[in-house]
Amino acid sequence: MKDGAGKASGSGQSLADGLLRQDPARWLAAHPEVETVHAVLCDLNGVLRGKRLPAGQIEKVVSGGLRMPLSATCPDIWGADVADNPMVFEEGDADGVCLPTGRGIFPVDWLKAPGAILPVWMQTEAGAPHAADPRQALAAIVSRFAALGLRPVVASELEFYFLDPQSGRPAPPRNPVSGRKLDGSDMMSLADLDAFEPVLADIFRACARCGIPADAVLSENGTGQFEINLKHSPDALRAADDTVYFKHIVKGVARGHGLEASFIAKPYLEASGSGFHVHFSLLDREGRNVFDDGGGEGSTTLRHAVGGVLAGMEDCALIFAPHLNSFRRWQPASHAPHSVCWGYDTRHAAVRIPGGPGAARRIEHRVSGSDANPYLVIGAVLGAALAGIEGAIEPPAAMTSPTETQEAPLLPTTWAAAIERFALSAALRRLFSPALIDAFVGMKRQEIGVFSQRMSAFEIETYRERV
Repeated sequence: MKDGAGKASGSGQSLADGLLRQDPARWLAAHPEVETVHAVLCDLNGVLRGKRLPAGQIEKVVSGGLRMPLSATCPDIWGADVADNPMVFEEGDADGVCLPTGRGIFPVDWLKAPGAILPVWMQTEAGAPHAADPRQALAAIVSRFAALGLRPVVASELEFYFLDPQSGRPAPPRNPVSGRKLDGSDMMSLADLDAFEPVLADIFRACARCGIPADAVLSENGTGQFEINLKHSPDALRAADDTVYFKHIVKGVARGHGLEASFIAKPYLEASGSGFHVHFSLLDREGRNVFDDGGGEGSTTLRHAVGGVLAGMEDCALIFAPHLNSFRRWQPASHAPHSVCWGYDTRHAAVRIPGGPGAARRIEHRVSGSDANPYLVIGAVLGAALAGIEGAIEPPAAMTSPTETQEAPLLPTTWAAAIERFALSAALRRLFSPALIDAFVGMKRQEIGVFSQRMSAFEIETYRERV
């Protein structure tokens, strides 16, 4: 990220952003071409789920008349109920109340019929936040910062691949200009940016219409891989919302250009994975960056935040790498960190302190894959930092050489180990609700169980004649 996450954005908001913050009914009245509204929430896997309503029923959502099962936040990755989820099989699969998040309504103009998305989150019938709603979990962590007079400033960087949608396995698309299949990597290539200009321009236009602050774009190491940065926001919930819906926009716009956009962590074994880097700093009540001490190393508060982030990293590995494919990204000799270490302006570290002016002093968390849930990732990072600040946790010495990553503790090396560590962590139960932790663990155990029942052709080929 080029412009840092140290200062809050200026007070001037775009006209489009102002309209998005209006009452949804007023927005729809100004857009009579919109026929349908998708009331959308984000589940624990980061998958968007919801209902499609005629635009005329928007008041139903605004007034709290829309309900979905509380279990809608925690099906498995295929959308099936989790067998040991007590919400479903012990509590009768009760409904929760869906209410607008306050993010506003925004257009969906990549479908045939003009539509709009209204983000919602869930509460119980009694009016309490739904304990297994990932957005509610992040809101609870942000409120703890507010109680200390602190406000997180957050920015996201996401990598993704354009793929050939006609291929059964991930395969590079054709160059839109030459028509030839892409072959080889070309980091920060202007030629690739020019070739994919039509789809990238439409992504940026859609983001602008939705009030999502897309910033720089660059071509990454992988064939057909790009990174788009989102500008910093002094509202952590807004930053997470923007990240979630940015992914939805990229996928939708890409389909309209005959491409598939994928945020899978490792689509090709031999090529770069796709990361989700989180930058954050903290502002006090006067708007000062508490990570800035006027020098290059940052304040004691920054150091303690780093200590907390490192201390919680192994327990939170399942959030940063939630799927089977996620663990293929954590490999030695790559820019995908797999050891618990930090350093100044080094991309080999899991936690990096970028250079630049002191007012923009910030922490960059580089561990997550692009397949992770932004609410949980940002919540885990901020929550661990807060624990470090409150507990005055001192980090180990900052690394000075890439070889030091080999001496640092490793993140869990298998998906199963990450699931069990997450399930048994006492520290995480002080960060997230037990209901969220148990639901997430149940989802992941069911997911790993399904994969364990599938045999690959290579497995059969290897054993059928040799044993």
